[in-house]
Amino acid sequence: MALSRSTVGLAPHGDVARHSMYQEFYGLHSAPFDLTPDPAHLLLTPTHREALNMLQYGISVRKGIILLVGEAGTGKTTLLRKSLSLNRQGAAPVSEIAYLVNPTLSREEFFQQLADAFGLDPAAGASKAAFLKHLTQMLLVRRNARLNSVLIVDEAQRLPDDLIEELRLLVNIELDDDKLLTLVLAGHPELAERLNEHHLRQFKQRIVLRYELTPFNLEDTVAYIIGRMRLAGGDAARVFTREAVKAVYHASGGIPRTISVICDNALLTAFALQRPKVDSEIIDEVCRDLHLQRGGTQDRNAPTNAEPAADGTDGTADSDRPGRLRLATRTWWSRSAR
Repeated sequence: MALSRSTVGLAPHGDVARHSMYQEFYGLHSAPFDLTPDPAHLLLTPTHREALNMLQYGISVRKGIILLVGEAGTGKTTLLRKSLSLNRQGAAPVSEIAYLVNPTLSREEFFQQLADAFGLDPAAGASKAAFLKHLTQMLLVRRNARLNSVLIVDEAQRLPDDLIEELRLLVNIELDDDKLLTLVLAGHPELAERLNEHHLRQFKQRIVLRYELTPFNLEDTVAYIIGRMRLAGGDAARVFTREAVKAVYHASGGIPRTISVICDNALLTAFALQRPKVDSEIIDEVCRDLHLQRGGTQDRNAPTNAEPAADGTDGTADSDRPGRLRLATRTWWSRSAR
């Protein structure tokens, strides 16, 4: 049966009404695969938990420059927002965090944006000298109040070299025995490659913590789908077949954002066809519509052409695994998604 989205009259991805169309059908109270970087929807795989711990540690002890890199869609922005939300918890924040999301700016615009992000007097954005004077005063006041000052720059691969140098000079505002400003840069892997260039060596030397987010393996993909469905009030085992999840993994390359796009479109397609389950046929049709190639990725932690064990499992140990499928019963479970 042809599953063309045009045949069944599906709206393009991003249509606000699309989620409400299938939520009731699958017993969901929210959209499980929404693409907004909501920290409440962050599912901490071992890789993401380690990256978040690094961010929290670096911020709490004023570690200078922290670098977080990863391919588009691996969850950098969501991790940053999770770090922000953790800082807001409790009676009072332990850090004052300025967040810059669009670093493609002129030098003048850059200092104006920073002055606004740090909550400085409007006069601080009039010139670089005025900005540095107000910023230094503010950093000292915050330090004396036992507050950490943090600047987060997202999409940092778009920073021109001259603004990277300006950031290095900001981090140099320090006391003899203490850093006054922690800088967090998050960007694509090409950012780390740029920082290997000779003229940026002084900046690179000041990076004290770095972490690279890698795509999910198959187990992480299983845990991600289970967890996102659970957060929305659903049960992945009742909706996605084992073969469908494997197809999602192979087509997405383990990129969380792409997994969400595929699963969201698959739920809408299955709803339009009034099918209670998403199978691999639906995934294949969705991937054709999205121009995604299936079969280009293999589980990095699994042997090639692995056969199921005699007891019906996949032949691997249960301990500390973030998610798995039992082949015999097709029941799902995930420690990290609980």
